[in-house]
Amino acid sequence: MKKTFQLSHPKKKVARLVDAVRCDVKKYLKRERKKDLSEGVDYWDFDCKFGPSAELAEVIEVADIGKAIDEAEKQQFETIYVEILAKPGHRAERDN
Repeated sequence: MKKTFQLSHPKKKVARLVDAVRCDVKKYLKRERKKDLSEGVDYWDFDCKFGPSAELAEVIEVADIGKAIDEAEKQQFETIYVEILAKPGHRAERDN
């Protein structure tokens, strides 16, 4: 998912637009995690970028997307860019 969201609209409040962004991100993550895993893959991992535009986007962790959206709302960004790409993840074996 590579998408730029507008956080300004003449008739909609910013809080409603931010909730729509959260909903889209959660829906995408849920849909990707449901996909079947290939042989030898333990889970779906994600590469994420977030920022006011695609050029200014920085790499973040999946768990930090909500915090980044909150920060964008506080800083009153006009647009936010979210990039989430699924990749196969492998768990590291623990030494006991």
